[in-house]
Amino acid sequence: MTSGRPDPALVARLLRQRREFGHGPLTLETLDRSQALSLAAGRGRASASEALPTTGDSTRESDDAGGPFAPPGEYDALREAALVCTRCRLAKGRTQVVFSDGSPDARVMVVGEAPGANEDRTGLPFVGRAGKLLDLLLASVSLSRRDSVYICNVLKCRPPGNRDPRSDEIEACSPWLHRQIELVEPEVILAVGTFSAQLLTGRNMALGKLRGEVYSYRGTPLVVTYHPAALLRNAGWTRSTWSDLQLLRGVLDGS
Repeated sequence: MTSGRPDPALVARLLRQRREFGHGPLTLETLDRSQALSLAAGRGRASASEALPTTGDSTRESDDAGGPFAPPGEYDALREAALVCTRCRLAKGRTQVVFSDGSPDARVMVVGEAPGANEDRTGLPFVGRAGKLLDLLLASVSLSRRDSVYICNVLKCRPPGNRDPRSDEIEACSPWLHRQIELVEPEVILAVGTFSAQLLTGRNMALGKLRGEVYSYRGTPLVVTYHPAALLRNAGWTRSTWSDLQLLRGVLDGS
């Protein structure tokens, strides 16, 4: 570009990128004239990328030259694409992607936080002691992953050493989850654990303050509760979890 005029297509792409990365509005009043013209004119790939805040050392990719990431809109294609995802650093250390378990036609979707060692080994979410406890909790309200529950996690790859998910990893991986919810169309979502609850409610609060009420995720009822692994460490949360499951059951029964 030699005229110095802003390229409307480039500006539109930049704004789409900012929305995809979760940034707020771009306020041109904070830029001087030369900075604004340089940004709008897109003088080199570096000048456009420098205007966008970074999110750590993730290796997230876009699906085209700088465009927003849009996961496939058909379930089988979504799963196949997720299984080879390299959108963040976790792809380098995983054994396999942990996409889901249960029925895609389920009434309830359980959303956990991230795979652990057993999940990374088997490719299935919620196996081992926490998975067995989750199955018992679901059975207590007449639900099972075999025919009425779909189970997945916010992150599809195991964080090293089972550490907490990082914000840029959640940002890179959450489009897969949002598309899963869109395609499964559950009657109600059960978010287990802090990271799942905060992402789906959009509230940065402790889980103990979030639980106990019904939220809405894009029109779908949402209940949050403690992660089964947390219950194994603190049995004192069992009564609260039972109350949350009764709340979930009430939503399903229309009461």
